[in-house]
Parts: sequence; structure tokens; C-alpha cells
Amino acid sequence: MNRDENEGMYESLDPSWGSKGSKPGGGTPSGPGLDAHSAPGRFEAQLRELLAEDAYAIAPSPAPCATIQRQGRTGSRRRAAATGVVLVTLAAVPAGAYAFGRADDSPSGADTVVGTASPTPSAPPSSAPPSPSPSPSPSGPAGPATPGQLADGITLSQAADGLEACLAYNGGMGFSQMDLGTAADYRVLLAMNSTGDDNAPGDGIFVVAVKEKPKQEQTRLICNVTDGEASGVNISGSDAGPDTGHVVPDMNGGKLYKQTIITSNGWKVPFRWGSIGTFDSSVAKVTVTYGSSTTEAALDHGWFAATGILEQQVTAAPRIKGYDATGKLVYDSDQDKFYEKTL
Repeated sequence: MNRDENEGMYESLDPSWGSKGSKPGGGTPSGPGLDAHSAPGRFEAQLRELLAEDAYAIAPSPAPCATIQRQGRTGSRRRAAATGVVLVTLAAVPAGAYAFGRADDSPSGADTVVGTASPTPSAPPSSAPPSPSPSPSPSGPAGPATPGQLADGITLSQAADGLEACLAYNGGMGFSQMDLGTAADYRVLLAMNSTGDDNAPGDGIFVVAVKEKPKQEQTRLICNVTDGEASGVNISGSDAGPDTGHVVPDMNGGKLYKQTIITSNGWKVPFRWGSIGTFDSSVAKVTVTYGSSTTEAALDHGWFAATGILEQQVTAAPRIKGYDATGKLVYDSDQDKFYEKTL
């Protein structure tokens, strides 16, 4: 208690107390004039009694054990919750595995989080069907059934450009271009290099296409393109008839395997050749022998197409054979009365 409070206490305990620092009878409050019966003596006794009583009054209260226990349990629950959050967070990170440990270059006793990258797990196989292959451009022809039908590095785009030039050339000759339709109506059956001769000077490419829209027309087109210009367009329908066999070589297919030598001294070799025609449903395989080599033809929507390289001049036309699924010979061009067997 401070000085002012002591002075107030002194005054309240005994109003007969005089001025501060003095008392009746002389002396000071701590001096020798004090006894139990004097006013200052009575005050001192009362003060000692009050101080003794207050000492018991301000004794520390018992320790709050229940409160401490509750706080301990609350802290434990908070630490457990925090640990659970850490575990959940780690489980939610599939891209890397993490371990709490000490890095080799960290100070002694310092714990750090060391990350070890793991590969991202691959996605499970999709049950959705695979996307279909891109369809041909609606403004261009369909491609052939096999890559070998585009020979000599000619691309489908180049063959399509050649077909467009042929259709435009046909219209420029005075025929109705609509009679042949558009390039999108066709399937490219064969594309290959062409060797210039007396009838068609200059090397270029041959484009053979079959009209599929409408299917029943069976229009076949052979065209030569040299330096981007079309020439020598040949158009025909199906050559199949009641007297034809299971395989029908194209009647005008000689354009693809002959050279005109009216004024020249012979063929230019090596010579790229081709052979085309139709077959029926009983045929499973077609072969073409020209010169000393035999080639298996590609079967493409009822049409066959074969190509090869001739190393020497020949006098016989390609020999064509057809086989059924059991390997039985069902057609031989040497037995076909409609087929030109010599050049």
C-alpha cells in the first residue's frame, strides 16, 4: 500500500492521531514514546493484526488442476488435427513423393522438407473408341487402298491436282465437264511416272481414277499430266459383259504399258508400266507378269492395279491371272479371247 493509503488508514484508525510525523507526548511514530496503551501503540497493534489477517487473505489459491487438464487435452487434439492436415495434404499431391528428413547440406539438427520427384502416373486406358482417320478433303478424290498405288513418290495431293487438270482439260475440249463430275466423285486407282514417246513427248505422270459417285456409272479416267498441263484424256466405262471372265483387263490399259516407236529406234528403259482392270467377288488374288517379273496387283473396290519397272523392250503384253480364295486359277489372260496378247 502507498503512502497516501497509509495516512488515510492512520486517520481512520484513531482520530486522536495528531499531525503526520508527531504524536501527543512527543517523539515520532517509530520512536521510543510508543506503548500498547497509547494511541500510537493501539494503532500499531491494530495495524499488525490487520496485516496478519491480510496475509491469510492474499494467500495463493489452489492450482486449477481441472483447467490445466482440459487445456492439455485441447492441445493434444489440436496437434493431432494439425498432423492429420499434413497427412491429407501429402496424399493430395500425386506428382511427387515427399519425406521429412535432414538434407545433406542443411545445418546439423535442422529438419527440412526434401522432395523426390516421381513420374506422373499415366492415364488409364480410355474406353472410348479411337478417333477415325481423317477423311479425304470433300473437294478432292479419295485415296487408293494401298500406298503402292501411288508410285514414284507421287503424293495423293499431286495426284488430285493432276485429276483436277484432267477434268478441266476435258471441259476445255468442248465436252461438258459436268458429265465427268468433280474430283470429289473419284477414287485415285493409280499414279505413276510416264515416259514420253512419239505419241506423247515429254516425261510426266499418269493419273488413273475411278468415279464412285454415282457408283453404278463405273467411269474410269486415264490422263497424262506434263508440266502441269493435262493431255490425252481417256475415259471408259466397265468392260465387263456376259462373255467376260472373272477378271476383265481394261481395254485401253495399253496406254500404261506401251511406248509408241513409230519413228524412234526403240523404247526408253527403264520403263515404268501399269496394268488395271476389274474383277468379280470370286477373285481373291490377281498377278501381272510383264517381261521377266511378276507383280501381285492391289485389289481396290472391285478394281485391280499393278505397276513395275521394265528393264528391256518386250513384244508381249502383260499376262494377267486371277485366283480364288483357295488358290485355284480362275482367270488367265492367255485364254481370254478379248485380250490383246501382243503389243
